Amino acid sequence: MFVNRPEFEANLKTQLSRFPAVALLGARQVGKTTMARKLAREIDGTIYLDLEKTADLRKLDDAGGYLRAHTDHLIIIDEIHRSPDLFAELRGIIDEGRDRGKRAGQFLLLGSASLDLLKQASESLAGRISYLDMDPISPIEAANAEIAQDQLWLRGGFPDSLTAENDEESFYWRQAFIRSYLERDIPLFAPRLPASTIGRLWTMLANGQGTLLNSARLAQGLGVSSPLITRYIDLLVDLLMVRRLPPWSGNLDKRLVRSPKIYVRDSGLLHALAEIGTLDNLYGHQLIGPSWEGFVIEALAKAAGQSCTPMFYRTADGSEIDLLFERGGKPFAAIEIKRSSAPKVQRGFHIACDDLQVPHRFVVAPVTESYPIKGNVIVLSLLSASAKLQELLTVKF
Repeated sequence: MFVNRPEFEANLKTQLSRFPAVALLGARQVGKTTMARKLAREIDGTIYLDLEKTADLRKLDDAGGYLRAHTDHLIIIDEIHRSPDLFAELRGIIDEGRDRGKRAGQFLLLGSASLDLLKQASESLAGRISYLDMDPISPIEAANAEIAQDQLWLRGGFPDSLTAENDEESFYWRQAFIRSYLERDIPLFAPRLPASTIGRLWTMLANGQGTLLNSARLAQGLGVSSPLITRYIDLLVDLLMVRRLPPWSGNLDKRLVRSPKIYVRDSGLLHALAEIGTLDNLYGHQLIGPSWEGFVIEALAKAAGQSCTPMFYRTADGSEIDLLFERGGKPFAAIEIKRSSAPKVQRGFHIACDDLQVPHRFVVAPVTESYPIKGNVIVLSLLSASAKLQELLTVKF
């Protein structure tokens, strides 16, 4: 089953109409190649190069000559991170195109997000490239495809996992994906880091979903140093496997928690790492609350886009906001996340919202109807919260 992503596709086409190069970044198997091949079929003359294929790599032995021979067409280069030296060549070709009046739509570059890739691109193509992150399928996209939210939550948003024939096939796909990532992608991006140790860390992070990062404890459990734990987590964050949610750290006369929270970003991968294969298993598991929290955070962070920054807020005396969005340097929206159809909001949430003077306050829970509660708080479903957040962010401030 193919899941259409019309809004994302429209955004990609818009970026290609504005910039000479667009970098489509995201985890492997998230749907980048499917999206790019669909675009290639729609645009006559498109050249598609997959740098995992020896034949396509050979075409770029003389990259400048080959690419200049096709400057009248869109050139898609998949797995661009395998040949970072290409960026310097692309800069010259783009500048030559500008001299001829061609200012947009020359290159679409596909790759897994990495610090090296972004650094190379920013240094070589500054002002010439737009970045577009492709996340796993969101609750809004799943709902549009008539896929149940619980199925998305259990299986995660990677298309092949989400649309598998049954839960068992989905679970096997995710286990294979994790194994492949450790055996293939980790050595590619960080050849000196031990993939087996990173795999153990990944599992530890899954079992500690939503907790404050404690590098010393993780280091002790793995028998490595705290600086190495930081390097390993940096890699998993960079590859979009893990989210390091920062604490709010503005000026306030409160003792604030300063450590970030850690989440495995895709709920399906979280469940595979924790050996949770069915909804029945999930409902009886200790991770059900943290899993739902991470699922909601990813969905709302995607709904908010780049216009505001996701974080959390916690004080030493227990006031807490699960998810806080800041816009223009000020707290904008506070979200309490509950896995209950009759959620009760703790006093600490109200205190935190009042202290920060947050204008928009929500509880996100598995409810069927929205309704207000005391403290100017609205209880919303995840889909309604996503739509509400997008609506509020269209208002200029």
